Amino acid sequence: MEPNRLEAFSDGVLAIVITIMVLEFKAPHEPTWQALSALWPVFLAYVLSFIYIGIYWNNHHHMIRASKRVTGGILWANLHLLFWLSLIPFLTAWTGETGFASFPTLLYGIGLLGAALAYFILQGAIIRSQGPESHLKRALGTDVKGKVSPLLYAAGIAASHFNAAAGLVLYAVVAAIWLVPDRRIERTLTGSS
Repeated sequence: MEPNRLEAFSDGVLAIVITIMVLEFKAPHEPTWQALSALWPVFLAYVLSFIYIGIYWNNHHHMIRASKRVTGGILWANLHLLFWLSLIPFLTAWTGETGFASFPTLLYGIGLLGAALAYFILQGAIIRSQGPESHLKRALGTDVKGKVSPLLYAAGIAASHFNAAAGLVLYAVVAAIWLVPDRRIERTLTGSS
Protein backbone atom coordinates (compact mmCIF):
# COMPACT_ATOMS: atom_id res chain seq x y z
CA MET A 1 0.00 0.00 0.00
CA GLU A 2 1.13 3.51 -0.71
CA PRO A 3 1.80 5.73 2.33
CA ASN A 4 -0.58 8.42 1.04
CA ARG A 5 -3.58 6.07 1.46
CA LEU A 6 -2.68 5.46 5.10
CA GLU A 7 -2.19 9.18 5.63
CA ALA A 8 -5.53 10.05 4.02
CA PHE A 9 -7.40 7.50 6.14
CA SER A 10 -5.73 8.76 9.31
CA ASP A 11 -6.47 12.38 8.39
CA GLY A 12 -10.14 11.48 8.02
CA VAL A 13 -10.26 9.78 11.41
CA LEU A 14 -8.55 12.72 13.10
CA ALA A 15 -10.97 15.16 11.44
CA ILE A 16 -13.86 13.13 12.85
CA VAL A 17 -12.23 13.08 16.31
CA ILE A 18 -12.01 16.89 16.31
CA THR A 19 -15.59 17.18 15.06
CA ILE A 20 -16.88 14.91 17.81
CA MET A 21 -14.99 16.94 20.41
CA VAL A 22 -16.55 20.22 19.33
CA LEU A 23 -20.01 18.66 19.16
CA GLU A 24 -19.68 17.83 22.85
CA PHE A 25 -19.98 21.55 23.62
CA LYS A 26 -23.42 22.34 24.92
CA ALA A 27 -24.43 25.98 24.68
CA PRO A 28 -25.59 27.53 27.94
CA HIS A 29 -29.32 28.04 28.27
CA GLU A 30 -28.93 31.47 29.81
CA PRO A 31 -27.57 34.49 27.89
CA THR A 32 -25.22 35.57 30.70
CA TRP A 33 -21.50 35.72 31.29
CA GLN A 34 -21.97 33.57 34.41
CA ALA A 35 -23.61 30.80 32.37
CA LEU A 36 -20.78 30.92 29.84
CA SER A 37 -18.03 31.07 32.45
CA ALA A 38 -19.40 27.92 34.07
CA LEU A 39 -18.20 26.09 30.95
CA TRP A 40 -14.51 26.95 31.45
CA PRO A 41 -13.49 23.36 32.42
CA VAL A 42 -15.16 22.00 29.26
CA PHE A 43 -13.46 24.64 27.11
CA LEU A 44 -10.05 24.10 28.75
CA ALA A 45 -10.29 20.33 28.23
CA TYR A 46 -11.28 20.94 24.60
CA VAL A 47 -8.36 23.30 23.96
CA LEU A 48 -5.83 20.86 25.45
CA SER A 49 -7.26 17.95 23.48
CA PHE A 50 -7.43 19.97 20.26
CA ILE A 51 -3.75 20.83 20.69
CA TYR A 52 -2.94 17.16 21.24
CA ILE A 53 -4.84 16.04 18.14
CA GLY A 54 -3.05 18.76 16.16
CA ILE A 55 0.33 17.60 17.44
CA TYR A 56 -0.41 13.99 16.50
CA TRP A 57 -1.75 15.01 13.09
CA ASN A 58 1.35 17.12 12.34
CA ASN A 59 3.88 14.53 13.50
CA HIS A 60 1.98 11.63 11.93
CA HIS A 61 2.07 13.45 8.59
CA HIS A 62 5.84 13.84 8.78
CA MET A 63 6.37 10.28 9.94
CA ILE A 64 4.28 8.76 7.13
CA ARG A 65 5.97 11.06 4.63
CA ALA A 66 9.27 9.46 5.65
CA SER A 67 7.90 6.02 4.77
CA LYS A 68 8.48 4.46 1.36
CA ARG A 69 5.95 1.67 1.77
CA VAL A 70 3.29 0.51 4.21
CA THR A 71 3.22 -3.05 5.53
CA GLY A 72 0.49 -4.94 7.35
CA GLY A 73 2.32 -4.32 10.63
CA ILE A 74 2.34 -0.58 9.98
CA LEU A 75 -1.40 -0.67 9.20
CA TRP A 76 -2.17 -2.40 12.50
CA ALA A 77 0.17 -0.12 14.46
CA ASN A 78 -1.54 2.89 12.87
CA LEU A 79 -4.99 1.53 13.80
CA HIS A 80 -3.71 1.05 17.36
CA LEU A 81 -2.74 4.73 17.46
CA LEU A 82 -6.10 5.78 15.99
CA PHE A 83 -7.89 3.69 18.62
CA TRP A 84 -6.28 5.67 21.44
CA LEU A 85 -6.85 8.98 19.69
CA SER A 86 -10.51 8.10 19.10
CA LEU A 87 -10.97 7.86 22.87
CA ILE A 88 -9.89 11.49 23.33
CA PRO A 89 -13.38 13.01 22.69
CA PHE A 90 -14.97 10.84 25.40
CA LEU A 91 -12.15 11.45 27.87
CA THR A 92 -12.17 15.17 27.08
CA ALA A 93 -15.92 15.47 27.63
CA TRP A 94 -15.85 13.51 30.87
CA THR A 95 -12.87 15.41 32.24
CA GLY A 96 -14.37 18.79 31.36
CA GLU A 97 -17.92 17.98 32.48
CA THR A 98 -16.69 16.86 35.89
CA GLY A 99 -14.58 19.99 36.36
CA PHE A 100 -11.34 17.98 36.26
CA ALA A 101 -12.30 15.53 38.96
CA SER A 102 -9.48 13.21 39.95
CA PHE A 103 -10.59 9.94 38.34
CA PRO A 104 -11.61 11.33 34.91
CA THR A 105 -8.38 13.36 34.79
CA LEU A 106 -6.40 10.24 35.65
CA LEU A 107 -8.14 8.32 32.83
CA TYR A 108 -7.51 11.24 30.47
CA GLY A 109 -3.82 10.78 31.22
CA ILE A 110 -4.06 7.05 30.58
CA GLY A 111 -5.59 7.84 27.19
CA LEU A 112 -2.74 10.24 26.41
CA LEU A 113 -0.16 7.68 27.57
CA GLY A 114 -1.83 5.01 25.42
CA ALA A 115 -1.62 7.28 22.37
CA ALA A 116 2.04 8.09 23.07
CA LEU A 117 2.96 4.41 23.40
CA ALA A 118 0.97 3.56 20.25
CA TYR A 119 2.82 6.31 18.37
CA PHE A 120 6.13 4.83 19.58
CA ILE A 121 5.01 1.38 18.37
CA LEU A 122 4.07 2.85 14.98
CA GLN A 123 7.49 4.48 14.71
CA GLY A 124 9.12 1.15 15.48
CA ALA A 125 7.02 -0.65 12.87
CA ILE A 126 8.00 1.88 10.24
CA ILE A 127 11.69 1.70 11.14
CA ARG A 128 11.64 -2.12 11.10
CA SER A 129 10.03 -2.13 7.66
CA GLN A 130 12.30 0.57 6.20
CA GLY A 131 15.53 -0.60 7.83
CA PRO A 132 18.03 0.93 10.27
CA GLU A 133 19.21 3.45 7.66
CA SER A 134 15.70 4.75 7.05
CA HIS A 135 14.90 8.44 6.93
CA LEU A 136 12.78 8.08 10.07
CA LYS A 137 15.50 6.34 12.09
CA ARG A 138 18.05 8.98 11.11
CA ALA A 139 15.62 11.80 11.88
CA LEU A 140 14.65 10.52 15.32
CA GLY A 141 18.18 10.15 16.59
CA THR A 142 18.00 9.64 20.36
CA ASP A 143 14.38 10.92 20.45
CA VAL A 144 14.59 12.58 23.87
CA LYS A 145 11.09 14.11 23.59
CA GLY A 146 9.64 10.73 22.70
CA LYS A 147 11.24 9.10 25.74
CA VAL A 148 10.48 11.86 28.24
CA SER A 149 6.80 12.23 27.28
CA PRO A 150 5.58 8.83 28.59
CA LEU A 151 7.41 9.47 31.86
CA LEU A 152 5.64 12.81 32.25
CA TYR A 153 2.30 11.18 31.41
CA ALA A 154 2.93 8.51 34.05
CA ALA A 155 3.81 11.22 36.57
CA GLY A 156 0.63 13.10 35.60
CA ILE A 157 -1.46 9.96 36.04
CA ALA A 158 0.02 9.36 39.49
CA ALA A 159 -0.41 13.03 40.43
CA SER A 160 -4.04 13.03 39.22
CA HIS A 161 -4.83 10.34 41.74
CA PHE A 162 -4.08 12.86 44.52
CA ASN A 163 -4.41 16.23 42.80
CA ALA A 164 -6.10 16.51 39.41
CA ALA A 165 -4.69 20.00 38.80
CA ALA A 166 -1.13 18.71 39.15
CA GLY A 167 -1.84 15.95 36.66
CA LEU A 168 -3.40 18.41 34.23
CA VAL A 169 -0.32 20.65 34.47
CA LEU A 170 1.94 17.72 33.60
CA TYR A 171 -0.25 16.82 30.61
CA ALA A 172 -0.04 20.45 29.47
CA VAL A 173 3.76 20.37 29.87
CA VAL A 174 3.96 17.44 27.46
CA ALA A 175 1.76 19.32 24.98
CA ALA A 176 4.03 22.37 25.32
CA ILE A 177 7.10 20.22 24.62
CA TRP A 178 5.53 18.98 21.39
CA LEU A 179 3.70 22.18 20.41
CA VAL A 180 6.76 23.45 18.61
CA PRO A 181 6.70 21.35 15.43
CA ASP A 182 9.28 18.59 15.35
CA ARG A 183 11.42 19.49 12.35
CA ARG A 184 13.80 16.49 12.58
CA ILE A 185 11.98 14.46 9.93
CA GLU A 186 11.49 17.49 7.67
CA ARG A 187 15.20 18.31 7.84
CA THR A 188 16.19 14.72 7.15
CA LEU A 189 13.87 14.41 4.16
CA THR A 190 14.96 17.77 2.74
CA GLY A 191 18.62 16.87 3.17
CA SER A 192 18.18 13.54 1.39
CA SER A 193 16.29 14.85 -1.65
